[in-house]
Amino acid sequence: MVGNAVPVNFAKHLAQKIIEDLEPNMKNLKIKLEHCYGVKKLEHTFEFTEENKVFAVYAQNGCMKTSFAKTFQDFMNNQVSKDNVFPNRKTIREILFDNKDISPETIFVIDPYNKKDYESEKMSTLLASKELKKQYDNIHKNIDTIKNQLFNELRQLSGKKDKNTQLEDYISSVFKCDNFYDVISKWKDQVSEKGSSDFCDIDYNTIFNDKVKNLLEQDTIKNNLKEYINKYNELTKQSKILNEDFKFHNADNLIKPLEDNNFFNAKHSINLFNNNNNDNEKIENIDDLKEVLEVEKNKIFNNEDLKKIFDTLNKEIKNNDLRNFREHIQKHPEILPELDNIVEFKKNVWLAYFTKYKDLSLKLVTEYEAGQEKINSIIEKAEQEQTSWKKVVKKFKQRFVDLPFKLRINNKEDVILKDKIPEIEFIFEDREGKSKNKTKDELLNILSTGETRALYILNIIFEVEARKQNNEETLFIIDDIADSFDYKNKYAIIEYLKEISEINNFYMIILTHNFDFFRTLESRGVSPYNSCLIAIKNDDNIEFQKFTGLKNPFINDWMQNLTDNKKLIASIPFVRNLIEYTKGTTDKDYSTLTSLLHIKENTENITLNNIKEIFKEIFKRILPKKNLTNNNLDEKILAFISATADECLGDSEGINLEQKIVLSIAIRLIAEQFM
Repeated sequence: MVGNAVPVNFAKHLAQKIIEDLEPNMKNLKIKLEHCYGVKKLEHTFEFTEENKVFAVYAQNGCMKTSFAKTFQDFMNNQVSKDNVFPNRKTIREILFDNKDISPETIFVIDPYNKKDYESEKMSTLLASKELKKQYDNIHKNIDTIKNQLFNELRQLSGKKDKNTQLEDYISSVFKCDNFYDVISKWKDQVSEKGSSDFCDIDYNTIFNDKVKNLLEQDTIKNNLKEYINKYNELTKQSKILNEDFKFHNADNLIKPLEDNNFFNAKHSINLFNNNNNDNEKIENIDDLKEVLEVEKNKIFNNEDLKKIFDTLNKEIKNNDLRNFREHIQKHPEILPELDNIVEFKKNVWLAYFTKYKDLSLKLVTEYEAGQEKINSIIEKAEQEQTSWKKVVKKFKQRFVDLPFKLRINNKEDVILKDKIPEIEFIFEDREGKSKNKTKDELLNILSTGETRALYILNIIFEVEARKQNNEETLFIIDDIADSFDYKNKYAIIEYLKEISEINNFYMIILTHNFDFFRTLESRGVSPYNSCLIAIKNDDNIEFQKFTGLKNPFINDWMQNLTDNKKLIASIPFVRNLIEYTKGTTDKDYSTLTSLLHIKENTENITLNNIKEIFKEIFKRILPKKNLTNNNLDEKILAFISATADECLGDSEGINLEQKIVLSIAIRLIAEQFM
């Protein structure tokens, strides 16, 4: 670099940055749909800017509105779209934001009210501040890391492939505890003191499944198993070491603590009391202890009578689906007596698994208990907060129907901190102060239709506000959300849509077949005039066109384009009304224009020149600068209207208001001539 020269790369970067700053912040949504629920073909690009983040689309019944929304709903739910009538046709569904694939989470489709009643899953994000959630998440970060490590080991050991949450709930149910942490906290002392167990080698799914459960309920198997257990207990009583309380897995649990703590290396010994002759046997090393236990084990399981019962039991298990179970009990006959109490056996197996990974299990308990005091403090603070959830309910009650109930969340702690779905209870109060609690299902049978629809809107607001709080970029596809609502709530919805349109990262496509609602979206500033579209359905495709006649077409369009024959004819009723308001119905020009809307004595004699003179008089400052029509001014207006109406018949389908007025005028004149 020489002198003050600027590096080339830096200059390019600076130039690019200046260009980006000068260009409007625009996002293009490109869609291409083919054979999606009756939409034969639809391609369109919605150009969103910071000033224009909403498009309103007017679609006549049967045009495309529901199909368009359903296709986006499929995309949002990661489902395939199709053509219901012709399912074999190839469906194309391309949705791109700035030429990039859009995430399904970015889409949110709002349907018209339905009885299924949408419920927002994001309601929990409104129940506590981000700061409290962050504190909670930080506390549980280490806990979850250790838990994930433990669960990975437990899955490998048990053969259960459930997700963490499923496995957590399952273990809790086995121990009849409210949550997994209660389980390990309750049993931590036992896990800490236990040694290894033969139960660690048990494949959980092989023993504890519906097929084995059904097998054990069969009378023959029950009897054989009972006989086996009786004989096993009899032999255990004869053992010089074992009895009904001290079985093999208890003995196995004894070995590891002695070994880990160098019990025999410290010159300690143990005395084994002989149940048969009241003698003591002194054991001074671990190998002797293992040998004594192995001898006792062989005495029992090699007993001919017990083996004979086992063979009988084994032969009864004929089902191929139970082959793994049969092989398992052949390898581990010591588990057969445990099958007499499946509930306790399940607990013992999980305790054996925890013991196998004792360090991880105890580390998890320690981390969890250390964070409990902090977590309790967070919960207390969350309870005291004026949450976004309360603000949403307050906003809703101010704008919409005043619902005859209060809302209360029963599982607030789980919702605030664990992202559980809220369990909402509805509390009714009468004038005497008496209250009655109702579930959602009971509520829907009590509320009026209007109140039920209002509850639906409340859930929509929960979803929107949660996305706003998380600053999530969202494309809303809104399908006639105000349909079937009364005027008060319809305008409340429009005002809320206006509010949504001003939120960063929020974009909307609002679909409707209600022209009054469509027009109000523009007049209330929800959708700019240039973003108001109409869906035009042809034989081959559907097109979105700008709705040019939404504002007063006479003032904003027709007056400026009187050389267009259709717009000239369509202006006649408007000019006639202006004369009525300014000069009255007795004015001769009023009578002349009336003769173009109804067959009168002078109708056939009126020419285009007569119309020019009337228009020139009304618009003295405007018309001299404008040509009226390119046709011969001596042409009779009746023939002119008829010819122009014929042209309208050949035009494509659309909302062009001037065409409809021309056709209406022509039809009435022909009908009156006929009559």
